[in-house]
Amino acid sequence: MLFRSQRCASMSLVSLSGVRREIGARIILDEVQVSIAAGERIGLVGPNGAGKTTLLKMVAGRETPDAGAVRHAGGLRIDLLAQESTQDPALLGAPSLFEAVRGGAAALVALSEQLREMELAGAAGSSEYAEVRQHFDAADGYGLDDRVADALRGLGFPTERHIESPTRLSGGEQTRLALARLVISDPDLLMLDEPTNHLDISAIEWLEGALRARKGALLVASHDRTFLDAVIERVWEVRDHRVTRFRGAYSDYARQREAVDEGAERDAAARTKEIAREKELIQTYRSHRKYAKMHEHERRLAAIEPPLAQRRAATMRIATMGASRGPAELVRVRHAVVGYREPQRVPIAEVRSLLLSRGERIGIVGMNGAGKTTLLKSVAGIIPTLGGSLDVSAGVVPGYLAQVRAAGLKGATVLDALRAVVPVEPAQARAHLARFLFRGDEVTREVAVLSGGERSRLELAILGLLPANLLLLDEPTNHLDVDACESLERFLLEGERTLLLVSHDRRMLERICTGLWVVDAGRVVRFDGGYAAWRKAVAAGWSAAEEDRALGIRLGDHEEAKVDSPRTTSVANRPATRKPAATHARGLSKEQVRRRRAAIEGDLDLHRQRKAVLEGSLADPAVLSSYTALAGVSAELADVTAALELAEEAWLALEGEIAQ
Repeated sequence: MLFRSQRCASMSLVSLSGVRREIGARIILDEVQVSIAAGERIGLVGPNGAGKTTLLKMVAGRETPDAGAVRHAGGLRIDLLAQESTQDPALLGAPSLFEAVRGGAAALVALSEQLREMELAGAAGSSEYAEVRQHFDAADGYGLDDRVADALRGLGFPTERHIESPTRLSGGEQTRLALARLVISDPDLLMLDEPTNHLDISAIEWLEGALRARKGALLVASHDRTFLDAVIERVWEVRDHRVTRFRGAYSDYARQREAVDEGAERDAAARTKEIAREKELIQTYRSHRKYAKMHEHERRLAAIEPPLAQRRAATMRIATMGASRGPAELVRVRHAVVGYREPQRVPIAEVRSLLLSRGERIGIVGMNGAGKTTLLKSVAGIIPTLGGSLDVSAGVVPGYLAQVRAAGLKGATVLDALRAVVPVEPAQARAHLARFLFRGDEVTREVAVLSGGERSRLELAILGLLPANLLLLDEPTNHLDVDACESLERFLLEGERTLLLVSHDRRMLERICTGLWVVDAGRVVRFDGGYAAWRKAVAAGWSAAEEDRALGIRLGDHEEAKVDSPRTTSVANRPATRKPAATHARGLSKEQVRRRRAAIEGDLDLHRQRKAVLEGSLADPAVLSSYTALAGVSAELADVTAALELAEEAWLALEGEIAQ
């Protein structure tokens, strides 16, 4: 930004030559030969465990190669956002979220302080002051505070939270705060490892815009294919210890990779025929005791018989075990309030009327904390509704995949784990597992050593064979690499599957879903169309509140009867300028407004009590020692905080109505 070196602008920022990295006896990267030029925008893709994170760390200088060299340009400013949040003193030691992010522009802040000191010393008319002021103006120093506030809001921190202490943040929030700080820092080379993991769709779209506006270089590892298409111009594929470069964004890479794979398949087919021929000749020469010729063909066979293409997809199709297609109507919801009962009643969102029919693939979308997971759990029967009716038809067999997954897989190996749940023949099990990228000897790997992404693939594979005619999937692409995401898409598109899908993966939502359930402002409404059509409709003025109001008119419902209805939205992602969506007080008598205010006051007490209980749980060693428990408490706390803040807004609005 301010002091970006001339050298950095005219040469490679980083170059790797002959780089090799080993962990124990395992080779991670070998003979890596790549470089990053100023302003280049590169996406890292490849299977989980291929070495993407290791490569990022070596480029950043946080790991040293076992062989080869990593060279940095002189004066290079480089920053890395790790995949997992860490206790960063620069963030946690700041007095507020605002100051934590503002500190990312240290050079600009220093110039601001220098100008202030010179002004106090009466040197505002000096040539030195003019020079410093020129640098400050060129870097848009007077716009720094606006950029900081915009970054915080864009990444999920509304204006009222900017004065909050960073020490109160969850791990995911710390990661978002660190990302905001890096955007403001604007280094010569910005490196991001799965930056969309803790972001909802609106925050991802803000980040895309911020990264496109940068002039510095970018190296980002991500499984979010839409995000990659938006921000990169080249792809580095990390696979089989090597790095292969491709021109274009992710979609261009996918087409090039498909062409490469098709060529590999043709080569594999030809090699299979050649192998068969060589084996026939070996047998012929053995039977005629022509051992010299036999050994000659054995050597030829050894040269051409390495394992065939590892990426080849299994062609065998296995129907879901014993599953019926289900009834014509699987789920019907009417005036249901979803939320939590224990230990206090906490309403999250209300469904006026929804219907899920056989063969529909519905995406559930909304901001973080809006209630998407709560709604899915209610359909699954895990969380009972707080009122109204949520009817699952007889004959419906749900298959539920939680966002936070417990380590409950049975069996010593991948193959054992599948067959322990679904009694299929080994050959069938292997063919099915291949569709989830467990091929060859990978099916005999121990479950205990699987990565998070591999465990997710195994759980999805098992779910796909269970006798379920309604799949309920909560962020199924979490921890999956791009190959696994595309394999999952192919699987979900097969046949007449009925599906409810919570996902931040916009590409998957667009390709898979025939309609949407939109969770916003405490309401759940249907949108007939795909993800792209919904985003266009929102840009044109469509809103869940107006759709719900129109639906109420069509059904003859009366808003006044819904005083207990929640009106929540994500605190983390609500625009600062949004008006309270909960009052609908116009046209009501003073007494009706007072009754509604009293009802909200009751909800406020419950929200505060529940929030206090959850915050206390975050200090419980039993919760802190369990990722599953901690994630569950954090998610519920986000929902409760969202409900509390919107209820407070609604109460204030009603108070204003009474005062008039």
